[in-house]
Amino acid sequence: MPLLSEVEILINAGSGSKNKEEETRLISDVFKSNGIKAHFLLARNGPELLKLAERSARGKTETIIAGGGDGTVSTVAAAILGTSKRLGVLPLGTLNHFAKDMHIPLDIESATRNIISGQSVTVDVGSVNKRIFVNNSSLGLYPNVVHNREKQQRLGLGKWPAFLWATLRALVRYPLLSVRFNVDGTETISRTPFVFIGNNEYKMDLFNIGSRESLKRGQLSLYIAPLTGRAGLVGLGLKAFIGRLSDGKNFKALLAQELWVEPSQKSIRVAIDGEVSVMETPLHYLIHPKALHVIVPREAVKNPQESP
Repeated sequence: MPLLSEVEILINAGSGSKNKEEETRLISDVFKSNGIKAHFLLARNGPELLKLAERSARGKTETIIAGGGDGTVSTVAAAILGTSKRLGVLPLGTLNHFAKDMHIPLDIESATRNIISGQSVTVDVGSVNKRIFVNNSSLGLYPNVVHNREKQQRLGLGKWPAFLWATLRALVRYPLLSVRFNVDGTETISRTPFVFIGNNEYKMDLFNIGSRESLKRGQLSLYIAPLTGRAGLVGLGLKAFIGRLSDGKNFKALLAQELWVEPSQKSIRVAIDGEVSVMETPLHYLIHPKALHVIVPREAVKNPQESP
């Protein structure tokens, strides 16, 4: 990676902690002490973040930094996709799945230093109806829980009480999807409470679905939950929590480069890197191999010649 002289940092004001001023000062001090000019752009909401990211993608600065959670990373990544610009990640969100899978330090100072000294690699991204995702997309139970949680939060309920309320509501209602799948040209039909599509293969052995060993294999992963009753769905969650999903008996799992997902509804809630949108069906999923330049720790790069 060429010597850095200037970076643009897009901060999502709504991500993670409320100590944005303190975090910004720390980030600024690290860059300044290394002779790097840092331009901070603060977004108050998603649309504003997208507008700033698209402007940065058209600008001259080659290193664009996403400061926030997975939704922020996804938005910035989508804006710079197809350019030579490098994505730096400052994990200021709550879960930071992409940063973890990229072995990027979760400590803000260490993550900042990684952008200065790290190595640029190319990784895959997925898309659904041309909308980019860096982690995953899902239908059914999860997007319904997120939608209801956000609704309760707007009404004044705290994040975790709202999540618990939304989860219980989803289990009580237990909505099932009737879905037609076309996986690399092969059709199947299924009734399921939950469909998960990942950018590359996930380890299905954690409560949060798991992590990925690689984002460079040029594959989408499809996981379809079994048709089960409410008690079975709760049991599935418990098995996930204790790490018993990886035996392959609990999910139908497939790998593909292209997927068509056609629920019976004309439109449906779709979770994309943790953000929920209503999308028209059918849903067309594609993998885009090595389409995104990301700065990662040098020690995380197995092949020293991998840098683009």
